[in-house]
Amino acid sequence: MLTKTEALVLHAIKYGETRMIVDVFTRTQGRLSLIVSIPKSPKGKIRKQLFQPLTLLEAEIDIRPQAQLHKLRDVRLATPFATIPFHPHKLAIVLFVAEFLYHALRSEQRNEPLFDYIANSVQWLDGQTDRFANFHLVFLMRLSRFLGFYPNLDDYQAGDYFDLRESVFCAQPPLHHDVLQPSEADKLQLMMRMDYPTMHLFRLSHHERNRLLEVAVAYYRLHLPSFPELKSLAVLQEIYT
Repeated sequence: MLTKTEALVLHAIKYGETRMIVDVFTRTQGRLSLIVSIPKSPKGKIRKQLFQPLTLLEAEIDIRPQAQLHKLRDVRLATPFATIPFHPHKLAIVLFVAEFLYHALRSEQRNEPLFDYIANSVQWLDGQTDRFANFHLVFLMRLSRFLGFYPNLDDYQAGDYFDLRESVFCAQPPLHHDVLQPSEADKLQLMMRMDYPTMHLFRLSHHERNRLLEVAVAYYRLHLPSFPELKSLAVLQEIYT
């Protein structure tokens, strides 16, 4: 069945001389793996440059029930990047977010609000000239709302701990080690209240930013099965040292 949909590129790998396997998150079909033929002619419409991480595409896909790979019939850029490919800090953030989503959305079905959240977030980052250093932190914290383990911030009281396993703030530490002490729990609940336009008001040292990133990744690893180590994490942390 031919289906037209918007799609966000999560990962692409060469497959033979003239083909690629591209993992995408689509607006109408959820997560899909595509087999893509790349013409040898430079005049071909489908070019490998279209499949850079988190590129927003308009795609026509031949979807076959039970198939593991679906054939991409046609594609074009929906919203070209203006700054991300040319800005090393933005590019490092996007590479990290794409790798993160590649694992976090491994079995995600159709979820239009989640698709819109990701697409709008990346377009916001692309349009910024500054004040985006906390982008990946806010993105990950708000992403948890769509995946079902966003904590109830209304329960927070000054001095609370944060139980990473149960996604709750608590007055007493739990009987395990997956917990944030009150000083870090306070920073976490403040960051979770931030949005992109206001996040620059929350000033973090490089150490604090990297620590919160470690906490966010550990949090997801507790709630998503088989979530691996991320190769791009060290690169992103190197920027903020």
